[in-house]
Amino acid sequence: MQLTFWGAARQVTGSMFLLDLKDGYRILIDCGIDMERERFISTTTPRPLFPFDASTIDLVLLTHAHIDHSGNIPNLIAAGFDGQILCTSPTYDLSYLLLMDSAGIHRKKLAHFQKQKDNFRGRRRQHDSFQKPYTADLYLEKQVEDATDRFVPIAFDKPFQVRKDVTITFIVNGHLLGAAAVKVEVNEDNQSKSIIFSGDTGRLNYPLLCDPATLPKVDYLVCETTYGNRNHISSNPEQELEKVITKACVEIPGRLIIPAFSVGRTQALLYTLNKLYISKKLPPIKVFSDSPLALQSTRIHQKYHQYLNQESQDFYKKHGNLFDFENLIYVQTLKESRQISNHNEPCIIISSSGMMEGGRIQHHVKANLENPYCTILLIGYSTEGTLANRLIHGEKVVQIGRKKKIDVKAAIAATDAFSGHGGHDDLMRFIKSQKADELKKLFLVHGEYSSMLQFEADLRKDGYQNVEIPEKGQTYEL
Repeated sequence: MQLTFWGAARQVTGSMFLLDLKDGYRILIDCGIDMERERFISTTTPRPLFPFDASTIDLVLLTHAHIDHSGNIPNLIAAGFDGQILCTSPTYDLSYLLLMDSAGIHRKKLAHFQKQKDNFRGRRRQHDSFQKPYTADLYLEKQVEDATDRFVPIAFDKPFQVRKDVTITFIVNGHLLGAAAVKVEVNEDNQSKSIIFSGDTGRLNYPLLCDPATLPKVDYLVCETTYGNRNHISSNPEQELEKVITKACVEIPGRLIIPAFSVGRTQALLYTLNKLYISKKLPPIKVFSDSPLALQSTRIHQKYHQYLNQESQDFYKKHGNLFDFENLIYVQTLKESRQISNHNEPCIIISSSGMMEGGRIQHHVKANLENPYCTILLIGYSTEGTLANRLIHGEKVVQIGRKKKIDVKAAIAATDAFSGHGGHDDLMRFIKSQKADELKKLFLVHGEYSSMLQFEADLRKDGYQNVEIPEKGQTYEL
């Protein structure tokens, strides 16, 4: 069989790997949005979204719901794919939420492009110069419904026979509710071959989530490397959050704004706040969770509490709820969201998106960047050029969208205690389930190239010599 790397190759996003069997059967592992490509979505130059004929794909395996792994599934179906998409039950529910959210963003983009076109209409010279944006990548809600109709939920740790010579197993990897490493076993020419795709690997003792499982022995391993060149500094989310809240909301006192992704990160935050409340370590201040998507995701986490770690299951049995506590307010309408700015007492505002490149977090940040009594706590990975990345690197004046430049007078704090990606040592632990002299190939993906190179060097020191860092489009014979 052959393995081709069509995404997350020497970059972080756009996970998409194609497994070709000798008899022509084709399995696509993940089908994510490439954020590098997304930056140029409005270009007038058409570019093929898939470097293969989508109608020739027989099966899709989805490791987890995040958009950089699932976001192009509706486009794959529109391009001709008519097979099934295998994933876990929580991944099915969370993917529906995230894909619908993407469809809503796409609808707004299309409306913006139409408005631009309408503004040119009637002004002949400008109208003649108007270039229609390339919008083929933008799907809407109907395409999401069509896509999720093809999802087939599969249980963890139970081998699922796709056909006589192909067996799939989903293995807990601790990155997100429902997230899995995927083992594919293939029998070709009376020879058995096995490969695991890590998806995104979690960390030990993360709030809510189970630890990544020990992998079974395989011939080949594809492993993510987001934090391949470093470990997390902070390992105790409760202590870290309590310390920041005390400084930002009690000692100053002021407001604490936390940009957080709606699916996964917000739930870890709310659970940790609930634990602080139960232990009487949370001051009596309002906590605003300002994201309708986060509220829906929180309900799904509650629904699938049996998939969470033992600590959170015990907490649920004892207290009846993982996330709700006194003074927690779920903000739903945009009007309510804007009214939070009028809350003059110390408070905590949790809103998306995590990198502050869109969503309601932007108007909270705009309203508070010049407020010296405000603290903005950054809790996740941020790509270069994003507002979160600029703030974390100490820029004193920033521009948000087309608005005037804003002086940064708010305190900027950061913690990696809530990062859902395994650090260097977590990844090494994940890989060391495989014997160095027995693993035929170890492929490094989903990371910055510099991170991959350093991680490769560390692996070679530990005896893993068959390490590859594939380029996009590179094919290997397995």
